[in-house]
Amino acid sequence: MTRLNPIYEAMEPTIFEYMSGLAIAHDAINLGQGFPDEAQSPDMIEAAARAMREKSNQYPPAFGLPELRDAIGRFYGRRQGLRIARDQVVVTSGATEALAASILALVRPGDEVILFQPAYDSYAPMIRRAGGMPVSVHLSPPDWGYDAVALDRAVTPRTRLILLNDPLNPAGKVASGPELALIAAACRRNDLVAICDEVWEDVRFDGVSHRSLWSMPGMEDRTVKIGSAGKIFGLTGWKTGWLCASPDLARTIGRAHQFLTFTTPPALQWAVAEGLDRPDSWFAPQRAAWAASRERLARGLTDAGFAVLPSAATWFLCIDLAASGIATDDRSFSERAVREAGVASIPVSALFEGEGPRHIVRLCFAKDAAILDEAVERLARFRDGLAAEGADGAGLR
Repeated sequence: MTRLNPIYEAMEPTIFEYMSGLAIAHDAINLGQGFPDEAQSPDMIEAAARAMREKSNQYPPAFGLPELRDAIGRFYGRRQGLRIARDQVVVTSGATEALAASILALVRPGDEVILFQPAYDSYAPMIRRAGGMPVSVHLSPPDWGYDAVALDRAVTPRTRLILLNDPLNPAGKVASGPELALIAAACRRNDLVAICDEVWEDVRFDGVSHRSLWSMPGMEDRTVKIGSAGKIFGLTGWKTGWLCASPDLARTIGRAHQFLTFTTPPALQWAVAEGLDRPDSWFAPQRAAWAASRERLARGLTDAGFAVLPSAATWFLCIDLAASGIATDDRSFSERAVREAGVASIPVSALFEGEGPRHIVRLCFAKDAAILDEAVERLARFRDGLAAEGADGAGLR
């Protein structure tokens, strides 16, 4: 008789772990897993070191340092026009932990949770671990648009939550005002809570500021807003995140959080609080550098014959294999590209449950210019090799 939880016993390694492992094994450029390669902010590193030297290194409060919770409220007030008080914030050890605490606190056995696919790979397993059932609403390239009819069709009397990732990883999709309005209307009409994974909220381009579902009419008391210092500052290893919700929701989710990690390293919390209070001008150079990297990779891939989909946010670009004339599925392309071209990517089909597109590949552009240029050269040669294969079923159309 097995003693293992069947949810985890049958689980394959994540696509990120798998592709990164292949990248190491084949000495490949890793454009699969999403983390920046550039030098880390000396201001943030010094703030953490100074806090470690000068402030307490003992357990901080379970819900987070008051100074950080206040700084998060100020940051959202300045950047998004939201009013968020200290008692509406819980600091967590990364956004994934905020997601886990929120799902464990809000999902009851038998509840249904609507997921928009493609979806971050922790969502569905955590919902199942809480006893819930994920229900998929599929989005389609190239625009990955939200559809009111499809959403309404997914709602049943057992639906309790909607889980929204905006901006959307892996597509770089930003929900429009009308799309946010239709999601908010579905929540109000069906008395649903929305868990909003907004970790990419401050990694946006083209001059359009982030608008949270929280800000839509009637949503302030039925939204859990999740953020990440790792994404805002490009310091993914710090694993410092948070959730914002109404006081009642925050208090209940905080009770789940206290039995997961309980708290987050205090020096990192002090540093993040200091960082969030920096003026907007402090963040601008980093955003400009990421935007330039996006343009560099997009231009290089386009010149090499790949069809690049638009990306308004995140650190990722997607290429459409079918539109590029490549007659192979995304998983096969990614497996061959890492082995034969020395470039790791993520097949977006791995981020779908059920049937979804099998022709989209994700690449991370938050890398040094020389690395991006070398990756493009390798992928261009690989594409030429596919063309030379001709009619064997794995080449170009």
